[in-house]
Amino acid sequence: MPGLCRDCLTPSRNERRCAACGSPRVKSHPELFDLSIAHMDCDAFYASVEKRDNPELADKPVIIGGGKRGVVSTACYVARIRGVRSAMPMFKAIQLCPEAVVIKPRMSVYAEVSREIRAMMDELTPVVEPLSLDEAFMDLSGTERLHGVPPAIMLARLVKRMKEELGVTGSIGLSHNKFLAKVASDLDKPRGFSVIGKAETADFLNDKPVRLIWGIGPAAQESLERAGIRSFNDLLRWDQEALTARFGAMGYRLWHLARGQDKRRVSAHEPMKSISNETTFFEDTANPEILDGHLWRMALKVSDRAKAKDLAGRVVTLKLKKANHKTLTRRVSLRDATQVADRIYRTAKGLFDQVGDQGPYRLLGCGLSDLCPADQADMSGDLLDPGASRRSQAERATDEIRQRFGSDAIVKGRALR
Repeated sequence: MPGLCRDCLTPSRNERRCAACGSPRVKSHPELFDLSIAHMDCDAFYASVEKRDNPELADKPVIIGGGKRGVVSTACYVARIRGVRSAMPMFKAIQLCPEAVVIKPRMSVYAEVSREIRAMMDELTPVVEPLSLDEAFMDLSGTERLHGVPPAIMLARLVKRMKEELGVTGSIGLSHNKFLAKVASDLDKPRGFSVIGKAETADFLNDKPVRLIWGIGPAAQESLERAGIRSFNDLLRWDQEALTARFGAMGYRLWHLARGQDKRRVSAHEPMKSISNETTFFEDTANPEILDGHLWRMALKVSDRAKAKDLAGRVVTLKLKKANHKTLTRRVSLRDATQVADRIYRTAKGLFDQVGDQGPYRLLGCGLSDLCPADQADMSGDLLDPGASRRSQAERATDEIRQRFGSDAIVKGRALR
């Protein structure tokens, strides 16, 4: 059976330890050197960058987030062992792991590391489809002739370089389509390398829960369970017409995924369509101060990500999900594009005020779309708000201070709500 040492990159056969270096990190699989669709997902990316930049944090539980009423952006694996999870309220995370070191996100730093990882991927293949700062699909079909080694070896070399040169780790999923590659990348975190071959696809999916499918959240899972669908086996009992009639486009997609079929191509030229941030509350809330604090922090995150990518957006969107799972979406087109947190927040706040008191809410989200280059942003000013230009200039100055002295150097009062 083909195998590969992930430490020294030496091919092997049916060995528990590498014959060349003695490492136990040998990956063996019948189709290891035949597959070419991959998904790379960094391990607790934000926390890994913070531990890299501050070695004193190496063995400590680290939570990236902020504010007593904020939520967890991500947590290192030491904190995850204690039950801390992304999107968990900070107060709950601190209860579970009181000794954790809590750090405010530094989006500009994470974006720079992401750009360096992307450059490494581009050296392997021109077909890279990023999903976020810390994960991407790659299609390495036809690259073996160029590099002289199969895709599996190139992928092992990639995560080895990431660790040695950037100080962050990643997990690889390798398969014959995007759906299974993404599933595989999450099977053996951290520092995983998992393979799902064509021959084993049906057996692998057999009794797996449908929540394994990317995009199946709590509401969709609840809807499927009402139809008696909890596993891939349950899906296989439905014919395509019945699933599509019951669940629409999602049903059509589920019928194919239940059989391990995914015809989507890895697209290197898919433009980013939106930048957004949302959170699901630990407990439904209608408290206006809590909601306002969350809305400001989301606007700030959206702004930071837009600035990191040199983008701006002409449409601001507000998303609310009520306690009964009904989703309310409101959006407005701006006179010109923006990437300024103050303007994003004030626009989203105006949309929230239009919705009125329909809470309590279980989810709140804010986003920018209709994206364009940053040099087209905030060009005409706001005639109805003479103070907007002054606040924008103050924000730019604040950004420079935060970048130089850290995200806690200047904090708005509303961020503490």
